[in-house]
Amino acid sequence: MNPKRIIDMASAFYDSCVLFSASDLGIFDILKRTNGATLETIAKECNLDLRGALLLLDSCTALQLTCKTGDIYTNTPETKTFLTSDSPASLRKAIRYNRDVYEAWGKLPKFVKSGKPVENPAKHLGDDKERTRTFVHSMHGRALGIGRSVVPMLDLSKCKTLLDIGGGPGTYSVLMAQANPELNCTVIDLPGVAEVADELILQQNMQERVKTLPGSYHTTPFPPNHDAIVFFGVLHQESPEEICKLFAKAYEALNPGGKIFVLDMMTDHTHTQPPFSALFALNMALTTQNGWVFSDTELKNWLTSTNFTSFQCSPLPPPMPHWLASATK
Repeated sequence: MNPKRIIDMASAFYDSCVLFSASDLGIFDILKRTNGATLETIAKECNLDLRGALLLLDSCTALQLTCKTGDIYTNTPETKTFLTSDSPASLRKAIRYNRDVYEAWGKLPKFVKSGKPVENPAKHLGDDKERTRTFVHSMHGRALGIGRSVVPMLDLSKCKTLLDIGGGPGTYSVLMAQANPELNCTVIDLPGVAEVADELILQQNMQERVKTLPGSYHTTPFPPNHDAIVFFGVLHQESPEEICKLFAKAYEALNPGGKIFVLDMMTDHTHTQPPFSALFALNMALTTQNGWVFSDTELKNWLTSTNFTSFQCSPLPPPMPHWLASATK
């Protein structure tokens, strides 16, 4: 019996820390701008200790994040595409969320003993302005990558009004409005989140057709007469009882024939497969009061119990671990 799999799991965070550090320090951006640079140039540009920079850069090369030819370091094609700031496919902002929850994962035993999140969820939802800004920008980066694949799957051709519940940076709404010229969107999210969302929406010149409604989606009434309502990446922090309440509110806010769309991580009925979704359930529990991941069967039961019909649900194509579901009023 070979212990390699367990040993690899025990040291997997080495890789993550190298990735986060090199990205945060801007090393991949420098290598793109210079088309390759020496240790001395990189250390000077980033204000790094030479020995520390050498060990980090060599580790990046060992992990195939960079190449090293003689004394010159360069980006790999993969790194240039996904980890440089000005790339259309950049994941640099998106992975900052993973970096920010790293500390919480170190407190996993504490959560398992108490059953309570190990950090205050309000920290990244308005209480800490800098953490909130980082969180919203991370969600913007993630939503750009996911949304470009998901939005073409949505039939919104007959929709004029859409309500985006817990829409964070408003990125999905912007993408949906861009793809559907007659569509106007309203994003409901907490005031601290909505403030950053307004800035991002303005930067994309979509402020006339994508508006924010600051407030908690638990207590803020859903404006009526909408043709579509989306819950994208938000329900994994809610209890089953609260999800049913939200679906009931959504049902009342929809026009007859209106559509509800749910995009989220999901598991099978055992809650153990796929593995990433099971692990993501822990991630959400560490940082939110009711965080978890539900199954597609549970989602169907909640929607049908709140009078929605024509339920459909299917996984998105790899590498995205999400599922997309829809139902009709």
